[in-house]
Amino acid sequence: MSDQSDDRSQDLRQRLKQLTQPLVDSLDGRLREEVDKRVDERVQAILQDRLSVLERAIADLDRTTRELERRLGDA
Repeated sequence: MSDQSDDRSQDLRQRLKQLTQPLVDSLDGRLREEVDKRVDERVQAILQDRLSVLERAIADLDRTTRELERRLGDA
């Protein structure tokens, strides 16, 4: 009797897995898309911050270079 109960339990588990697998796959896909979107947004924000720093540094170098050129021209 125990073997029959185990077989029934296995069969029920298998059926339940078959019924729920599409839902699990759908949720997994949605979660993966959401995580990818958030990662992309964070990477974009970080890159924008780094680019701003580089742009400021280039602007500072440009001002310094112009100032040096002006001083050399005055000399």
